[in-house]
Amino acid sequence: MSCTNEGNTAASAATATPPPPHEVEECRGVLRVYSDASIWRSSEPSFSVPVEDDGSVLWKDVVFDHTHNLQLRLYKPAKPSSSKLPVFYYIHGGGFCIGSRAWPNCQNYCFKLASQLQAVIVAPDYRLAPENRLPAAIEDGYASVKWLQAQATAEEPDAWLADVADFSRVFISGDSAGGNMAHHLAVWLGGGSAGLAPVRVRGYVYLAPFFGGTVRTEFEAHGPKEAFLNIDLIDRFWRLSIPLGETTDHPIVNPFGPKSPNLENMDLGPILVIVGGCDLLRDRALDYANKLKKWGKKIEYVEFDGQQHGFFTIDPNSHPSQQLMLLINKFIAENSL
Repeated sequence: MSCTNEGNTAASAATATPPPPHEVEECRGVLRVYSDASIWRSSEPSFSVPVEDDGSVLWKDVVFDHTHNLQLRLYKPAKPSSSKLPVFYYIHGGGFCIGSRAWPNCQNYCFKLASQLQAVIVAPDYRLAPENRLPAAIEDGYASVKWLQAQATAEEPDAWLADVADFSRVFISGDSAGGNMAHHLAVWLGGGSAGLAPVRVRGYVYLAPFFGGTVRTEFEAHGPKEAFLNIDLIDRFWRLSIPLGETTDHPIVNPFGPKSPNLENMDLGPILVIVGGCDLLRDRALDYANKLKKWGKKIEYVEFDGQQHGFFTIDPNSHPSQQLMLLINKFIAENSL
């Protein structure tokens, strides 16, 4: 009898239907990762805001990496203030896991940048994690800058861009994860960006840069739990984006980690670091700026009291956002000479 029961049990086990996959990670309602490693992405952005296109800024999309089918979005004022304008990169955020150049909040901010900076804006996409873990995004950011160099040296460049862009006045900016990418591009390119000639990168703007580390900062540990970018989401983004088997002291995450390059003797070019006073990443941005300043780098740190992570795209018309635009304008002017 016992043998028969065991046989029936084994047969039942063999024919049993496995349980359906269950959700193990979720990000802002637009990315879901399941227990069988399958991934769902929403075709809609996580920010439900209208696109505010009044025609004062022209824009178009261009493929800059055919291998990975990556596009960037170009913007320029419809009536530019001069014949040649600086080029300003805006690399979107999203913890390396979500976001797009085409999301309305990104597009609206690029309209503001093009109009108020009187600049050509380059907003590249990049491969997202967890399908493409780091350093894929950093490599794509570099590819988007090499694309600009190719335009600057082409016999027949894209006239829409080349007729108005001053390739000798390029500034690389990034928001959150994009700010992290801007740092790594500064390291890769070096001061003056000699390897990009005739393109010359004059400076970098890190907007709420997304840095991390295995040891919590004071503000990460004890800051507001209701923060727009809370500690659970920060941890989730890193868990999904860093190389498998690595920790958040990986060089891409922590600029001062045990295996990170020594920044003390590097020429990184001028840097402007912007952070909100209520951003849980505040202490890391401040520590970054203080260390580089101690090493003699040309770096400016500005903290907007009471503002949260990404305040400038959440409400680009707010007084702090307007003040930030003035700071960026000043930074461009000072480093264009």
